[in-house]
Amino acid sequence: MNVVIGGTGIRVSTTNAAFEEVLRTQYAGFIERESSQSIELTVDLTPPAHVDPDADIQVRNVGNHWTMDRGDFHAFYDSASRAGVVRQSASRHSVDSVIRIIHSLHLAERSGFLLHAASVIRADRAFLFAGPSGAGKTTISRLAPEDAHLLTDEISYVRKTADSWTAYGTPFAGELARPGENCSACVGALFLLRHGAENRLKPLKAAVAVRSILRNVLFFADDSVLTRHVFDTVCEFVNSIRVFELSFLPDARVWESIRETIQ
Repeated sequence: MNVVIGGTGIRVSTTNAAFEEVLRTQYAGFIERESSQSIELTVDLTPPAHVDPDADIQVRNVGNHWTMDRGDFHAFYDSASRAGVVRQSASRHSVDSVIRIIHSLHLAERSGFLLHAASVIRADRAFLFAGPSGAGKTTISRLAPEDAHLLTDEISYVRKTADSWTAYGTPFAGELARPGENCSACVGALFLLRHGAENRLKPLKAAVAVRSILRNVLFFADDSVLTRHVFDTVCEFVNSIRVFELSFLPDARVWESIRETIQ
């Protein structure tokens, strides 16, 4: 089963047919033809000896060899051979987390990042709405007009392509409990969400925008070189894309405010 997100495939294999069917349902729409370029990830349904679902993720490396630990899984990934193994219980959330981590490592070296943000395509451009849990990502996604295409209401996949920045659909679902569409578009703007008493957009200075975006980047690796790559990528992104603070009411009229501002 080759799960392709943002043009990068991860071939997920398991000997448990029932669990494979669970994963096929979870990643439906993002399963594509097998490719020799795909990263290999084997899922071994042998849970860690001590399971702590509240434990923090730890991602460490020695050279090309990465280890990933959380209370519900232990994983190994070799970025040189592009192969890894995750040991876990039969939980789709565990393998989903490992796939996100592998993508974050892959993107860090390729001028990209995963962002805790909803993203929507409208008028052939992608608009990103970033913020922590409760900021309104799901609400802004739910209020999107009928002509909009949802890329995700939870984790946005952003990468530099040629002379532009592209946002890709992901199967990483938030409160809407449905995957995004498997499509992509050039990024038109990014909005940092705030609850407010009215719909209001305020352009942000570069330094403020960089700090705010970095707070929402998903990157767990304890690696100074890749961390610097992510920082430089976000700075380059902010110098190329308009970033606004968006305070809004839970009303569909917020999308008219967005349309008027970005025209």
